[in-house]
Amino acid sequence: MAEIEALEGCDVHAAEGGRIVTTVEDTETQRASEIIMGMHQIPGVITITLTYHHFEQGGAATAPAQAL
Repeated sequence: MAEIEALEGCDVHAAEGGRIVTTVEDTETQRASEIIMGMHQIPGVITITLTYHHFEQGGAATAPAQAL
């Protein structure tokens, strides 16, 4: 758990029975998805499940989303 808490953009909220609840946010240098992929390399981590994803539009500097 200390390895996760040490990661920039990560906050641990609960831990019980080998399960950990954490939030992962983009940082200035990494997207949250990159941080999550890196968590797979932490010794003892068997799997990671993304349960909820939230995205907010940024300010005027953010490029508009393109339609599919």
